[in-house]
Amino acid sequence: MRPATFLRRERLVTHLDQALRTPLTLVNGGAGAGKTLVVADWAAHLGQPVAWLTSDAGGQAPGVLWSYLLEALRICGVRTAQEAGCPTDARHMDHTLLARLATELCARDGPAIVVLDEYDRVTAPEIAEQLEFVLHHAGEGLRLIIVTRTEPLLPLHRYRAVGTMTEIRGAELAFTPEEAATLLKLHGLHLSGDATRALVERTQGWAAGLRLCALAAQQSPDPETYLKEFEAGQSTVADFLLAEVLKRQPTRTQDLLLRVSVLGRFCPDLANALTGRRDAEPILAELHRANSFVEHLGHSCYRLHPLFGEILRAHLRVRSPGLESELHRRAARWLQSSGSLSEALAHGAAAGDWEFTARALVDDLAIGQLFTGLRADDLCELFSRMTPDASGPEADLVRAARELSDRHVDRGLAHLRHAEQELSRDGPDAAAARLSCALLEALAARLTGFSDGAERAARTARELEQGIPGELLDKHPELTALLETHLGSARLWAGRFEDARTALSAAADTSGGASTALPRQESLGHLALIDYLNGWPGRAERKALAAITDAERFSVAEPSGSGLGRVVLAAVAVDRDELDEAETFLHQATASRPAAQDRVMVAAQAIARARLLLARGRTRAALEAAASAARAADGSPWAAEHAALVASTAHLAEGRPETAVKVLEDVADHQTACAVAAARAQLVAGNTEEALDALDRLPATQRHGPAVTVPATLVRAQAADQAGDCATTRRLVAQALLAARRERLRRPFLEAGPWIRHQLSTEPLQELAEDWLVPRPGPRARRAPPGAQPPAPVVEQLSEREREVLQRLAQTMSTEEIAADLFVSVNTVKTHLKSVYRKLAVNRRSDAVRRARELRLL
Repeated sequence: MRPATFLRRERLVTHLDQALRTPLTLVNGGAGAGKTLVVADWAAHLGQPVAWLTSDAGGQAPGVLWSYLLEALRICGVRTAQEAGCPTDARHMDHTLLARLATELCARDGPAIVVLDEYDRVTAPEIAEQLEFVLHHAGEGLRLIIVTRTEPLLPLHRYRAVGTMTEIRGAELAFTPEEAATLLKLHGLHLSGDATRALVERTQGWAAGLRLCALAAQQSPDPETYLKEFEAGQSTVADFLLAEVLKRQPTRTQDLLLRVSVLGRFCPDLANALTGRRDAEPILAELHRANSFVEHLGHSCYRLHPLFGEILRAHLRVRSPGLESELHRRAARWLQSSGSLSEALAHGAAAGDWEFTARALVDDLAIGQLFTGLRADDLCELFSRMTPDASGPEADLVRAARELSDRHVDRGLAHLRHAEQELSRDGPDAAAARLSCALLEALAARLTGFSDGAERAARTARELEQGIPGELLDKHPELTALLETHLGSARLWAGRFEDARTALSAAADTSGGASTALPRQESLGHLALIDYLNGWPGRAERKALAAITDAERFSVAEPSGSGLGRVVLAAVAVDRDELDEAETFLHQATASRPAAQDRVMVAAQAIARARLLLARGRTRAALEAAASAARAADGSPWAAEHAALVASTAHLAEGRPETAVKVLEDVADHQTACAVAAARAQLVAGNTEEALDALDRLPATQRHGPAVTVPATLVRAQAADQAGDCATTRRLVAQALLAARRERLRRPFLEAGPWIRHQLSTEPLQELAEDWLVPRPGPRARRAPPGAQPPAPVVEQLSEREREVLQRLAQTMSTEEIAADLFVSVNTVKTHLKSVYRKLAVNRRSDAVRRARELRLL
């Protein structure tokens, strides 16, 4: 809503019309220059939707700003923004999401108009890079108008050089003497030409200064003389506002303005809560009508002009010391009762009332938001200021949550035990706090590998949920998702795969969108690991990719445990002998967070690293990594067994079959994969009967996948080969090839030993192994012309993902487009490209495509 005294300046409107023809428009001027009103008036008369986003101090993080911007686009009818997804992590904005948004905008028939107001409050440099990316790739589908006090961190020189930017700066925003005269007339002031020019010269045409002067002069019997005296004085704008605007208001209005100055946005009822009266609504309406620096935001919501608010707060501290904290306290309680938890927490913290602030978080069942969701970083930062003297079980629960979030288990448990002691003395009203306790107990059990503790915490949580209102539980789906994830992880660590699958599937299927994105990703990663351990690499790969895709869709950053999907992808890549790809996935998982990680992640990562080293032929390093994995496997049967499996395979590769057998003696009875490895070691050691007996003792009821059954079949085939039974050998090798081809399992054949090479060279088996295990013999080559050089050989077979990247390269897609199409990061695509160049012995994109066509890879 425009003020009644707003002056529409046609020269600015005409200039702003150019914004429809240039991708970028910059409206840059100091505070009070009238930037926002000018652009808002232009947008209101435009006749088409405009997405408007006003930045605030809490919206500087990339995830928050883009979340609000995408919502603004949707509200104004830009349907393409609905397909892009939304971020959930305040610190992070995934490049894939930006690529999707730019692609959707580029495909529009007409441009979407976006206004970013108060952009100077955005300080994160990566936001400017992200805006530039979207602006560049959206083409004619976007018109971005930035309203700011400072120069944005955008490559403005490029836009200026090619004439694709419209600029309106402070000098142009300043009022001319003629415009100032008209503005003063709207305020009921009629000054001479000389007086008006003098005022414009002294104020330099500053819009807010002119309005301030006009408001004060309205109260004087001789406005012209008054303005001359004011201009000649030495008082500051603050002195002027306090003396000539605030103090001219009635006492009750002054009191209201001073009290609401501690608020950002407020409604009349909240203002009444601060004044203890019931007259805020008419006072605020009158202040807005009179243009007394109170802005109406719609829906009975107001805010003070920022400069005015700052000056009022400073005056409040001098006039009423100690009142500011009490006002924050009153605001916090009113906001909590109205359901505005986020603002209630901010005001509670500003009041220094940490007992209230912690209790408000816990009573709302929002303690899970310290771990997941857009607000996790903000909440952690807010409670990092909590003073040591804050008492009560809720304060201890918050401290425990923060420590456990940082994986400081001992300190977290100390706070948790203290909270439990205090809660034992409370009545049934503490159900929310006890449920929060159960969630943290489950997390602590997960981090320490104590599955019984996780089970006990889960049972307690389910009992407590019966006494909590259903609408409160529905409001926080992240609590259930986190609880099931912790329970499933603890069960997985203990080797109870099917029980773990039940809990993890429940977490993975949880609704809630952004708030449950992180536990969903963790659960999918754990489910992928279960499938991998059961010998189903294809299933494991699909779940791991689903976890990563879900995380990228919501721009989830990767804290401890959430990189498990990439560890599983690395392990699958090792089984397929795609070692460079495995190295990439392991590097990404390792870089997810430097802090100590949960036990499942640490053990899985150590085992995958050991298997990769072994596949590269570095047996000594693999043995050291396996020993490290064994130490990390304390309390987990599957982790200990797979660490022993790697060590046994390494000893076998170095020609020590007896040592390989000995390493597996303690674990071969528990894990089918270990029993198969023990049988192979016995066979290599010359103990054929013992090897076959071990295979015959395997339970027939277990449904293991090809990563387990293929090595077992190859052991039987090797035994038949040693016995001279060629028909049985070929039949078993053919059976193994058929099972392995569907999953592209190459390592079992590469680790089988020299005997397999002869079998794969025979006519019936060679055809089964062609293309995926051994190269297909090429057609008869044409005679090359004299002096022609034959094409350079392929250094190494391309992986499946490298082929996918190469196919898109041939379609002249950019790196960013390939990343968006494959739902991976740009860095991952670059890694694949480097590997493709190396394997094809080329240095450029065009050469890679040409070389691939020569080799019939395309």
